[in-house]
Amino acid sequence: MKELILIRHGKSSWDYDVADKDRPLKERGIQDGHLVARKVKPDFPRPDAVFSSPANRALHTCMILMRGLDLPFELLTVTDALYDFSGSSVAGFVAGLDNRLQRVLLFGHNHAFTHLANTWGDQSIDNVPTTGLVHLRFGESRWEEVATGKTLYTVFPKHLK
Repeated sequence: MKELILIRHGKSSWDYDVADKDRPLKERGIQDGHLVARKVKPDFPRPDAVFSSPANRALHTCMILMRGLDLPFELLTVTDALYDFSGSSVAGFVAGLDNRLQRVLLFGHNHAFTHLANTWGDQSIDNVPTTGLVHLRFGESRWEEVATGKTLYTVFPKHLK
């Protein structure tokens, strides 16, 4: 059985004249990261691996959550495959994961994460919001066979305030 936890990056700032990959988090994005970490920490299942988009806003969100969940940074790999907005690159990345990994945590972007949460999960989600978390479980034993699974739960910051 495979599990995938998708976390969209926190609210980012458009206040700086920087490339898209370099956009920082807004203060709200930082606060929401801490809020989600506190909410899920008591029951959060430890992942076998963590992967993040290299975009500043995704990587910063990843750092906040990993610290808040007491996850060792040795689990983290940064990959360009998650700097994807359509979902095709993320889907290909997931299909290529090492089958020894049972539970994987991904930090990335929309529309990719909403699309994949709806493709792979059994709940309809209009939009995975910034710092939104979607936990999926699949019956398959190989990542390349992952098709449709069960949405175990979602955590969205607006529901925690």
